Amino acid sequence: MPDSVRVSVVQDTPPSVPDFTQWPSFPFEGDLRVKQLDDPVPVEPPRKGEGLRECTACAAPDDAYIWVSERWRVRAMDRPTGLPMVLILESRSHLDLGDLPNLLAAELGVMTVRLERAIRSLDGVARVHVNRWGDGSAHLHMWFLARPHGRLQLRGTFLPLWDSILPPISEAQWRENLALVAAWLAEFGGRPLAEPPRIQWQAPSSLTESPPATSERSDDEPVSVIEAAEEIPEPATGSDAATASDAATTDAAAADEHAGARQGVAAAAPTNDDEGAPPAQTLGAAAASGIGKSHSTDK
Repeated sequence: MPDSVRVSVVQDTPPSVPDFTQWPSFPFEGDLRVKQLDDPVPVEPPRKGEGLRECTACAAPDDAYIWVSERWRVRAMDRPTGLPMVLILESRSHLDLGDLPNLLAAELGVMTVRLERAIRSLDGVARVHVNRWGDGSAHLHMWFLARPHGRLQLRGTFLPLWDSILPPISEAQWRENLALVAAWLAEFGGRPLAEPPRIQWQAPSSLTESPPATSERSDDEPVSVIEAAEEIPEPATGSDAATASDAATTDAAAADEHAGARQGVAAAAPTNDDEGAPPAQTLGAAAASGIGKSHSTDK
């Protein structure tokens, strides 16, 4: 007869802090500890645009974007952040990444390269990081983050965190960058909606006069990538099971709608594939005369 085995309960030990906290790019220092991991939930809460939840991207007018076309739109944050440029590429149709028909999937690659080149053409930009998370919104949105030239500490994974930490760039520079990117994209079609900053012709009454103080941002207004509503997952609640049931019913009906959307998109003409950088004189003319003006049709 085998001997009895004594089992002792071992208390959970918190995991050790990972090595990346020692990287130069990690934005924090000092004593750190790992949070306790929550238990998994049986039903995940719906994202924005899923089930009965309204899609903020579908409800947004074209005026909220810096550039729009028949099937794609590009928008910025509501004010400057710590990075030279942060932009979001969205499909006009309410589709997620895995729902894209072949034509839109191919165009996504073209638009990704085109927008990356436009942002990288800005002064002081070394690299452009492209990210897609999608835990907060079911509407496809791709993030484009510009890393400042020479800021080697901002390289890599933690660039979105640094965007919240660094002081924001000037609004004049931010608006000029938006107008340049919109003009670049318009060289291949679509409508640029971003306007360059207006020249302040009025001189101060005194050379020693201090500039007006900028207004403080409120805590409930998202400004950076990390704080954006599109990337903040909703907490699980007791009503998630009922919501998930409604979402399942809605998804069944949406499947037919997506199939119809694919057929409609397949009949559309593809976008331009000539992805060379637009000539400097052409871009300058667009920035001088076409930026911020509304056109009745796409180019």
